[in-house]
Amino acid sequence: MTDVPDTPAPPEGRVDPRYSDQRAGAPPWPEVERLIAEAELFWISTVRPDGRPHVTPLPAVWSSGALHFCTGPEERKARNLAENPHTVLTTGVNTWARGYDVVVEGRAERVTDDARLRGLAALWEEKYGDFWRFEVRDGHFHHGLGRAVVFSVAPHTVFGFGKGEPFSQTRWRFV
Repeated sequence: MTDVPDTPAPPEGRVDPRYSDQRAGAPPWPEVERLIAEAELFWISTVRPDGRPHVTPLPAVWSSGALHFCTGPEERKARNLAENPHTVLTTGVNTWARGYDVVVEGRAERVTDDARLRGLAALWEEKYGDFWRFEVRDGHFHHGLGRAVVFSVAPHTVFGFGKGEPFSQTRWRFV
C-alpha cells in the first residue's frame, strides 16, 4: 500500500521534550508512514465558511507521499475545502496507554486526472475490498448512482503521539 518511490524523505522527527518522557525517541519515518498507509479509518477536520469546525470519519489511502480521500461534491467537507483547503487527518487508537496516534496537517488538492484516479481506485479496492470499487470518468469516482471528488493531502506537518511507556510527541516538517 505504501506507494512512495518518488517521495523525498522528510527531515528527522523531533521529539518535543515538554510532552515526552526523557527516554522517548522519534520513530523512524518509514515506521510512521507504514502506520498511515495501514490505517483503515481517519478523522478529517475542516473549517466551515463561518469558522466553525467540522469533523467526520472516512477511509483514506496513502500514495506517492500523500493521503487521498473521496467525498460527495455536495457533502459538508467538500464544500468546506472549496472555501479553505487546509485540513487535518487523524488516525490512531482510542486507548490512553498503548498505541500510536498520527496527525497529518496539509492542504487538500483535487485530483482530476483519470489515469491517476484509476490508480487510486485500485488502491481503495485493494485496501478496503469490493465495496470500495470505483469506476473513474470525467475526473470523479463513480459508485452506484453517486459520484465523488477525490482529494490529495501532502503532509505539511505530521505529529506522532506515542502512548504508554515512554509517552512521546514527535513532529516532522515537510517544508
